[in-house]
Amino acid sequence: MTLIETPTTTSETLATVEEPARRRRLPKRRVLVYLFTVFFLITLNFFLPRTLTGDPIAVLAGTTATGKGGSVELSAAAKTKLMAYYGLDKPLITQYGHYLRGLAHGDLGTSIKYNVPVTRLLKNKVKWSALLVLTAVGLATALGTLAGIHSGWRRGKGVDRGLLGVFIAVGNFPVYVLAMFSLVVFVIKLHWFPPGGAQTPYAHYPLLRNWVDIAWHVILPAAVMSLNFLFLQYLVMRGAMVSELGSDYLVLGRVKGLSQRSLKYRYAARNALLPVATVVALNLGLAMGTSLFVERVFKYPGVAGLMFDSISNRDYPTMQGCFLLISVMVVTVNFIADFIYPRLDPRITS
Repeated sequence: MTLIETPTTTSETLATVEEPARRRRLPKRRVLVYLFTVFFLITLNFFLPRTLTGDPIAVLAGTTATGKGGSVELSAAAKTKLMAYYGLDKPLITQYGHYLRGLAHGDLGTSIKYNVPVTRLLKNKVKWSALLVLTAVGLATALGTLAGIHSGWRRGKGVDRGLLGVFIAVGNFPVYVLAMFSLVVFVIKLHWFPPGGAQTPYAHYPLLRNWVDIAWHVILPAAVMSLNFLFLQYLVMRGAMVSELGSDYLVLGRVKGLSQRSLKYRYAARNALLPVATVVALNLGLAMGTSLFVERVFKYPGVAGLMFDSISNRDYPTMQGCFLLISVMVVTVNFIADFIYPRLDPRITS
């Protein structure tokens, strides 16, 4: 018997041909959107600090204490020289051009308050903020995923209702309320954790003991931050698990006599893990903003302290460096997740 192939229509043929081309063009379009977003953030980052009231040179003079509560008065000539030194005497569009040229060479400018390159200031702060953010997101991902797997597998049972109620309650607390509460309870009352900082001051420990000391300082603020992200991680994982409960492969596995543990973790949870990549990227973006509040409460020496200090002193270059770092990292993390997720799930076009 001869098999007769059904001829494809012109529209089907065009769709088949155009689909690979469309998939090739789409990432380029996203890259262009990403680059445009970054350029917009760079521009906004330059002009936004200059909308604040206050002259950075006047603030600089007013914060130069003599030790008795007074301040050093700058002469008109000295102010003029400082304005010229930091390029603040030039038109705004000229300053913007210098700012763009500096960024092209990796130069974020010189801090008005500290008179050192902004890149050096950020280098000393970013490592602590990165440690805090990654620890918090790691805790939220691990605990939220495990709780979501267990809750979704036992949907409607007492465990599911209990976990759902707990995560809803914790997820609706503002992060600064959780931070203040944990500071009072675990630091002031119980003395389980240090009152602040990233390391014990003036301590010189061996390498392993130094790591333990750093972990001891970061665990409480990271745990507070993770509570803020657990709810989303839990809900997404629980919903993904629930959607897998009626799958044919689980029915077949039960017929074959596979254990509940194997069905739960090896099959259902494994197939439900795809949304985790998107949630992790979203949590990383949220954590960079949330860390600003947590660092202030726990006196953690990250980017937050430097940023708030630069705002109060109208230190334009430092403000620009902090805002640019945070905003570009948030956009970049979401761009990477948007690019990787279709590779994890072939059903989603890139």
